[in-house]
Amino acid sequence: MGRRVITFGRVIRTGMVNFVRNMWLAIAAMAIMIVTLSIILFSVIVSATFHNTVDQITDKIDVSVYLKDSTTDEQSQELVKDLKDLRGVKSVTYLSKDQALEVYRDQNAGNAALLQAINETDNPLPATIRIKPTDLNEIDTIRSYIDKPAIAELQSDPSNDSGDRRVAIDKITHATNILQRAGIGAVLIFATISVLIIFNTIQMAIFNRRDELQIMRLLGAGTWFIRGPFVVEAIIYGMLSAVISLLLINAVFVTASSSLQATSFGLLDIGYSQQFFEQHYWRLLLVQLALGILIGAASSIIATRRYLKFKTPKK
Repeated sequence: MGRRVITFGRVIRTGMVNFVRNMWLAIAAMAIMIVTLSIILFSVIVSATFHNTVDQITDKIDVSVYLKDSTTDEQSQELVKDLKDLRGVKSVTYLSKDQALEVYRDQNAGNAALLQAINETDNPLPATIRIKPTDLNEIDTIRSYIDKPAIAELQSDPSNDSGDRRVAIDKITHATNILQRAGIGAVLIFATISVLIIFNTIQMAIFNRRDELQIMRLLGAGTWFIRGPFVVEAIIYGMLSAVISLLLINAVFVTASSSLQATSFGLLDIGYSQQFFEQHYWRLLLVQLALGILIGAASSIIATRRYLKFKTPKK
């Protein structure tokens, strides 16, 4: 046990020495990894902001089904029950004709002309079922159900999810899906580039020390005793890059905090982005460290597995 601890300590120490010895190569590898981890961190923040914005939009969107006056209470309640059991439905609210009238009056309390017009006639508003989706991507399920002939027969007018409103909802859904996929694609591309750069860095370090490593192999050094320092070196790349990338993003938010609070770009609420970053600072740091260590260790293991297959020359 004591021997293993000593060997492990030597591997760690050698990896740290190699890191200092190959400083220029380390800086080049870390620069790419910092960019990669910064993009990953930014993508996480943007994704959280998108989800928050989409949740707010989804909460304001509902599909209203307007029922004919001839629709019985039994039919209405059965429809409400079926809609509640439907996939993608968050909540279902039923409003009778009288309740729909009260809601209309509340919504137009400041418009005397509309209130006077509605009071001069019998209640023209139909009973209404309001359906809130859990996700904009699930709204097609609701549309398909209420467009069924048996359900359409109960409706006095087309649902409010039609025309320009439907087009606008579809555009928002399409835009969020594309942006989320683009973010994932960017992360994968830069992560791959980072692994390749570190792979080449370790490869160069192995090439520069090939004679020394050959001698270690001939003297009976184990594979992990030779490979370990390179893995440690790459892990140091990842840990330092993770900390630096987080500090860079933090510096951006701190520097522009006053101007970003009330700023938004399309679906992005920058104020929420900063709030999310501050609330999850330590969790994000742990995730960054884990990713940095994973990328560094994986790339070094791949490089050493390929290039450390030294064999004892035949006599």
